[in-house]
Amino acid sequence: MTRVTKAWLLLLALSGASTILSVAVARGGLSGAMASLGGAAILTLAWAKARTILNAYLRLSEAPAFRRGFGLALGLYALLLLGLYLSA
Repeated sequence: MTRVTKAWLLLLALSGASTILSVAVARGGLSGAMASLGGAAILTLAWAKARTILNAYLRLSEAPAFRRGFGLALGLYALLLLGLYLSA
């Protein structure tokens, strides 16, 4: 199985997990602190999907310096979004 195929399957799994969590939060299956934890998990899954796309499809895994730079920017952005989500 090629690297791109493995990345695609991982993206399908991560998207499925995000969908399940989103539906649980939207339908009230998770409430209070668990809803906040579910939202944080959805954001974490989105971060993992972005890293997968950057590494597998844009081939940043072959350019470690660029991968670190994009990873740092993506991580800081995800932390900012998490902070904004949890503060609301």
